[in-house]
Amino acid sequence: MKGRRIQWRFGWQMLAWGLALAAGALLLAWTDYQRMARTNTGDVALLLVAGLFLGLGLWLGFAVWNKPAPPPGNPAAIASLGLTPREVEVLRLLAAGQANKEIARALEVSPNTVKTHLARLYEKLGATSRTAAIARARSLGIIG
Repeated sequence: MKGRRIQWRFGWQMLAWGLALAAGALLLAWTDYQRMARTNTGDVALLLVAGLFLGLGLWLGFAVWNKPAPPPGNPAAIASLGLTPREVEVLRLLAAGQANKEIARALEVSPNTVKTHLARLYEKLGATSRTAAIARARSLGIIG
C-alpha cells in the first residue's frame, strides 16, 4: 500500500507541474496575443493546437504509463494456499533476510503481529522454520 501511495502522490505532482507549465505557457501566449492577434492569427490557432496536444499528452501519459504492476509471484499458488497480501509481504521480507523487528518496522506493525503472520505462513506452507518456509515459497514460485 505504501508504494501505491507514493505512486499516486507522484501522479498528482506530475499533473500539478503539467498544469503549472500549461498555465505559464498560456499566460505568455496571452500577453503576446494582445500584440499579435490582429496580424498573426495563425499563432492563435497554433496555441490552441499546442494546448490540445498538451491535454492529449497528459491523458495518454496517465492512461498508458500509470497502470498498476501485475502482482509479483505465482498468483495461482498464492490463491491455492490462501495467503493474504500481508503474509506474502512478510514472506518477501523474510526471504530478504530481515529479522522480525525489521519486518515490523518496515510494515509498521508490532513484532507480535509479525510472529502471528509467520506462524500462519509456517502452517500454510507446511514449514517448521524460516529457511523451510523460504525454500517452499521459492519452489512454488511465490518469491524469487
